[in-house]
Amino acid sequence: MQKARLIPVTGIGSDVEAEQRATSALLAVISIVRDLSIDLLSPLGASKAQKANVDAFTEVVFNHEGRKVRPDGLIRVNYGKSTWSTLVEVKTRDATLDADQLNTYWDIARSNKIDHVLSVSNEIAPVPGEHPTSGLRVRANSPVQISHLSWTAILTTAIRIKQHQGVADAEQAWILNELIRYLEHPSSGALAFDDMGPNWVHIRDDARTGTLSKRDEAVGDIASRFDQLIRYAALILGSEIGEDVTPILSKAERDNPSVRHSALIESLAQDGILVGTLRIPNTAGDFGIVADLRAQQLAASLQVNAPQDRGSRGRISWLLNQLKDAPATTAIESYAKNARTPVIASLGDARDNRDALHCWGRTGRNPFASGSCSGCQWGHSARVVGNVPVSLTRCST
Repeated sequence: MQKARLIPVTGIGSDVEAEQRATSALLAVISIVRDLSIDLLSPLGASKAQKANVDAFTEVVFNHEGRKVRPDGLIRVNYGKSTWSTLVEVKTRDATLDADQLNTYWDIARSNKIDHVLSVSNEIAPVPGEHPTSGLRVRANSPVQISHLSWTAILTTAIRIKQHQGVADAEQAWILNELIRYLEHPSSGALAFDDMGPNWVHIRDDARTGTLSKRDEAVGDIASRFDQLIRYAALILGSEIGEDVTPILSKAERDNPSVRHSALIESLAQDGILVGTLRIPNTAGDFGIVADLRAQQLAASLQVNAPQDRGSRGRISWLLNQLKDAPATTAIESYAKNARTPVIASLGDARDNRDALHCWGRTGRNPFASGSCSGCQWGHSARVVGNVPVSLTRCST
């Protein structure tokens, strides 16, 4: 005996069935659970009013250039005298969006006074706000825009609303939970990002031998997938802590995503390294992630400023207090002013003897006798080698 479900996952066979059921489930829940429709649609231009009315339709037919065109859905948000609407195109499983199809829907939207075109698929845009499909005719100043939501973004938004924000209406809360349960089921066609693609093994091996070329299209593919992975990590972490976690990009990278892409390709081909940064609200600093394919290591780091009103011993004491719950095997590198070579000690040794992190702890000579000391900046990173986590903390004293 099984509990009756609002959105069943049994009987989904073909890709078409998965797409149709996912479309119907998503649009139906959006039209009922106002908290979800606000979070998903208001950034696109829809009303944020809690009492706005949301209508959703599937298989809408339009006549376009002498033929019938059928987008997967249409959403309309009404509040007072204002109306906002969007066409919806949905893909599930491994299906990818088609630029010609989206351009056609864009033409239809402009001809029929529809405000927006929204695509949904398992593709994750490497840069927030960018569309994962190349070849779209829409421009930044176009009155009708094309936006994209990954299934991961939709699922994590629903989880964040349920677990951290809450839904006041009990029936809406139950309906939202049914959508979450459905999208988390593998038969739904909403897939997690769990694969770096067919080029990963080739690129990983060539990075180890130092034979990568930035002209290799596979290098560009892995660079794009790494940015998608960073975005996926931000979405998953955000749903777990109930905050908006965002990848950090420079202004140049935000204005022109090809700048970020080219930098990743250059770094991967030359050094075998991929780098990303996440901003997590209410933390001491941005979270840096470095994937070193040559060294076969993944490092994560957080850098914070140490107190400036303390001497070198006081700064080390401050650092050890921050790491009071860290394992004793944590390795700490301590840099004296202008030094290129650090003094290295385990956290356990430093707890027993704090001079172990000073140069004179090894040489018997105190380089700080004159009282001169650079400002401290300490960061903590975790490196994983194989299946064994090795913690590494760097500081300069």
